[in-house]
Amino acid sequence: MTESRKRRYESLCEATGEATKSKAIDKAVGYYLRMRGNTGAYPVGAVQELLATAESEGSVTGEQIASIIDCPELRVEYEINWFVNNG
Repeated sequence: MTESRKRRYESLCEATGEATKSKAIDKAVGYYLRMRGNTGAYPVGAVQELLATAESEGSVTGEQIASIIDCPELRVEYEINWFVNNG
């Protein structure tokens, strides 16, 4: 295994929170399939849904984006806070 590939697997385990390469790969594959779509398991992917929403509505909010791309493999939440400082 090349050093570059080894680092990628280590980074994937860290990013997914999984202790083993096989579990990290499974989680990454699940995420890819959900985002990509056009498969038996996910006929419409999140990327396609996001683009279709933007096209039909003219724009999308952060809340809409988070709702569309949120999935079990990578939880996405949208939160906004406002603060006005009086000087």
